[in-house]
Amino acid sequence: MHALWVWAHPHASSLNGRLREVGLDALGAAGWSVDEIDLYRMRFNPVLADQGGADVRRHQELLGAADLLVVQFPLWWYSMPAILKGWIDRVFESGFAFDVPDPETGKPLKYGKGGLAGKRALTVVTAGDRAATLGPRGISGHIEDVLWPLLHGTFWYTGMDPLRPHLITNADTVDAEAMARIEADLTVRLAGVMTEPRIDYRPMAEEHYDHTIRLHDSVAPGEDGLSAHRQG
Repeated sequence: MHALWVWAHPHASSLNGRLREVGLDALGAAGWSVDEIDLYRMRFNPVLADQGGADVRRHQELLGAADLLVVQFPLWWYSMPAILKGWIDRVFESGFAFDVPDPETGKPLKYGKGGLAGKRALTVVTAGDRAATLGPRGISGHIEDVLWPLLHGTFWYTGMDPLRPHLITNADTVDAEAMARIEADLTVRLAGVMTEPRIDYRPMAEEHYDHTIRLHDSVAPGEDGLSAHRQG
């Protein structure tokens, strides 16, 4: 199996830097081959001005060859760093990741289908706040809702199988004991990354959505939030 590890943190000596080392070692020990994109160190240009470019084509080649995409970043203002958002803006181009036509109907494939179908996508995310704030009933919202634009609107939209975010909280106060636990948890998670169930988002199919891409009234009746778009 082959993985692409994309990470965005300005300091290689940070907690994120250590997580990247642990993750790459864990995948290597499990027999994976891995390509790495270190956005800050390579000074990736995140500004989408024109389509394409040699750097974009190279990153598309790396992504196209991967069975697993790991995207690692600190949670900043409930989102990813701008350099990572720019990487997605530039690399996930029309005709490559989306706007790929269905060979039978000619309509664009999306939401469970698309240019990146068959791949899995895992986010490794650090946050300074406590775990409860990013869980059920937490003031920040559940982490899967906070990352909805990435998990559902990017990964699932382009056909990838989004996996539950691997969230590390209290990132500013990690001691040696906590670090050992964090490293062990990430190693175990990566060992089973290809067999764990994906987030059970609904495919864009007539049994779920009408012609306006709105859920049928009979689907998840009484639910208006993001959870209605999950089958579980």
